[in-house]
Amino acid sequence: MQSLKHGKKAVILYVENKPVAIARFTLEEASLYFYRLSVIPAFQGKGMAKQLIQWLETYAKECGKESLSCKVRMSVSRNIALYESIGFYIEEKEIVHRDGVDIPVVNMKKEILKGVMA
Repeated sequence: MQSLKHGKKAVILYVENKPVAIARFTLEEASLYFYRLSVIPAFQGKGMAKQLIQWLETYAKECGKESLSCKVRMSVSRNIALYESIGFYIEEKEIVHRDGVDIPVVNMKKEILKGVMA
């Protein structure tokens, strides 16, 4: 997979040896930035996204990062609510330009405490 070169990574959550959720991420100077988090429809609403985010937070702490961050489409309010429910806040709003389309997004962030395991 081309996108996993140049420092980009992925985490996959398996249930009974079948992949059910994935997130891509990169380590930045002070933060772990994740993107393209997705859960297959049969497992949505069962805490899979929260498990992935918990893993990402633990990994970020182990790497000495101070926060987690992501971008969320403003049109997907349930995802914004999910992230807010686990400690993320909206840092800023912006328009992302992708394939000639303007996509309103919010940049969300969660501060994490170094050395304290969740």
